[in-house]
Amino acid sequence: MINYLKRMRLLKKPNRLRYFSTISLPDIDIDYYCNTKNIIPIERNIKSRKGIGDINRVQELYNLYKVTPISDRKYLSIKENLYEELSKLPNKTHPEVEEYEEVPQVVREINQKIEFGTHKPLEFSEITQHLNLMRTDKLGYTCGNKSYYYLGELAELEEALIKYTISSLLKKNFQLVSVPDILSSNVLRSCGMTINNDRTQIYSLDPVHHGPDLYLSGTAEMSLAGLLTDSVHSKADLPLKLAAVSRCFRAETSNLIDERGTYRVHQFTKVEMFAVTVPENSDEMLEYLRKIQEDLFSPLGCHMKVLDMPPHDLGAPAYRKYDIEAWMPGRNNYGEISSCSNCTDYQSRRLNIKYLDVDILKYVHTLNGTACAIPRMLITLLETHQDPKGKINIPLILQPFMNGKKIITKNNKVPKLKLIKLKK
Repeated sequence: MINYLKRMRLLKKPNRLRYFSTISLPDIDIDYYCNTKNIIPIERNIKSRKGIGDINRVQELYNLYKVTPISDRKYLSIKENLYEELSKLPNKTHPEVEEYEEVPQVVREINQKIEFGTHKPLEFSEITQHLNLMRTDKLGYTCGNKSYYYLGELAELEEALIKYTISSLLKKNFQLVSVPDILSSNVLRSCGMTINNDRTQIYSLDPVHHGPDLYLSGTAEMSLAGLLTDSVHSKADLPLKLAAVSRCFRAETSNLIDERGTYRVHQFTKVEMFAVTVPENSDEMLEYLRKIQEDLFSPLGCHMKVLDMPPHDLGAPAYRKYDIEAWMPGRNNYGEISSCSNCTDYQSRRLNIKYLDVDILKYVHTLNGTACAIPRMLITLLETHQDPKGKINIPLILQPFMNGKKIITKNNKVPKLKLIKLKK
């Protein structure tokens, strides 16, 4: 949208100006957001979600937009400002979720906590240091803070988790897609990400050396959504179920003690699910994605709880979101390992993804879900299945993907790194 708006400003001929002013803006639901009857519930929704957006400013601009002739040069500026304000508003919130206030609702628990008796369970970082399975310091010139190397059988376990997850999704008729990790701002914004401000989590590429408007993807959800931009689907072909393995880049830091170590890192591998469906089936599809997550995680033997998240924990695109938190014994705390969200038509209206219902084009609903986020899953697995004798028991379901290995032991094949300061 921004690129097209820049082009509009450069066009001086009135007839070309009118042409460009009719395209490229997202088809946000003006009938809902600009209806004065909806001001109070929209204000309440913004406040409960602790989001940004000013519905009164939207109304002011909309009233100007309605009375300004297209031939007036102010028309384009008013329309641009109107859609900029509209784009800040969050999605609607599921009626049930509106009642949660600020407390997540526990939907169910998975597996029991493992009892360690007199043995005090170690943290992930202690386990990996003892077994020489990970390196987070003395990394030389390769990378900086919040970076890591997985070594030996821990790297094998990462690959095993990916293969296990993908094989399970393929059996459920997901289509596997290999996605790009570099995206334009239009795709990111259309998916609900904030860029180019103090709160952004998005890495931007240097425009001088790499070209303008390029960013590193934070999740495969955005690449998969971008793949479907300006597409029309047959109703008979829906739902569409896609899956991708990608690196995820997050420019975020945390000083919270519960997010220490590799719990929150700048880049990690994740298997993502993305679904497209007709509006009347999106609630059902969200439950389906959640069930897939539960089926994937249950055989891993870790204790988890499934949470229906309150409004303040929903991102701008989400209508409803489930989180799954796993018990991490070494940390003596729960940590989020996955989520799944119903974004209804928030993304499809911005990316122009539609389906044909008889002879009528309608917007699809998009949903996403984490099938496996590697670092946090590894924390959970190693802390849960650690043995007092200094080994890690591999869950039975992962053993075929580890060449039949049943345990992880100390890595003696990769030596510990010693840095030598070179003299000039």
